[in-house]
Amino acid sequence: MLIKRASDIKSSEITPESVYRSRREFMKSAAALGGAAGISSLLPGLAMAASGDGLRARAPANMQRSAPAAWWEDKFQNIEAAERGGAFWTNEALTPYQDVVTYNNFYEFGMDKGDPSRYAQEFEVDPWSIEIAGECDNPATYHLEDFLKPQQLEERIYRLRCVERWSMVIPWVGFPLADLIKKAQPNSKAKYVAFETLLDPDQMPAQNSRFAIIDWPYREGLRMDEAMHPLAFLAVGLYGDYLPPQNGAPIRLVVPWKYGFKSIKSIVRIGLEYASTAGVWLLRQCEPECSPSALAPGYGNASATNTVQLRATGNPDVQWLR
Repeated sequence: MLIKRASDIKSSEITPESVYRSRREFMKSAAALGGAAGISSLLPGLAMAASGDGLRARAPANMQRSAPAAWWEDKFQNIEAAERGGAFWTNEALTPYQDVVTYNNFYEFGMDKGDPSRYAQEFEVDPWSIEIAGECDNPATYHLEDFLKPQQLEERIYRLRCVERWSMVIPWVGFPLADLIKKAQPNSKAKYVAFETLLDPDQMPAQNSRFAIIDWPYREGLRMDEAMHPLAFLAVGLYGDYLPPQNGAPIRLVVPWKYGFKSIKSIVRIGLEYASTAGVWLLRQCEPECSPSALAPGYGNASATNTVQLRATGNPDVQWLR
């Protein structure tokens, strides 16, 4: 899919600021009045949280996913809602669920933004295992059920920023990466955390392509201090529902102060390493940071990267960035 730079976008294609700001004010006002049913009919793919639910929002009823296995249902019964106004919250309008699950980069399923949702629906996420290895006292390979059992799932509202100059505001469900690392008990040699995506060409058709631009499997990494930062998050769901395959099921990384290519999907290995792992796009000299600002709680939702007018074509709720 062709991604235009801001300088390539004709003025006729840009939604006037007054229009999109009015639209957002309408959404906020309608939500305050509790008009969830009315909003759903006017804005397909945007669902407000059920009364008394506590979560910011849930997937539309007609788009909610079946649990990959029975134990998932039990785990998702108790999701801790994001604190209003807290470090993991933003008042920005959420990107509609339908856009979040149909506009994706997941090159294992194809290069076009619609390829993941088109080709990932038969992707099997249960059973699933994750290997914890490297410089730690508790290396092991876990079934995902055992991996998640001790974790309290929580909601976090983060903006996912792409180096292609678009962003989405998404209510994720998961747990802090730091909690997992602490349980692995890294030793003094562990300076970096390396992540690896599943390698399975039978399920991920683009891994078979002769025209692949990536040396599979997809790999990414963080410094240990980044991995231990309170904002670093392992997501297993979004919009109060199970994570769709095209969004990185069953478990993915979310690092809101870095561009989306650092938030690796469908993780099967987490290594605590002495040496750094050169991620796929870092090898292509892509800068991972969204902003030179220092890390701080709440930074993931700061307006460090300013938005410009929304394009009046394609997905209107995918924001284009300066």
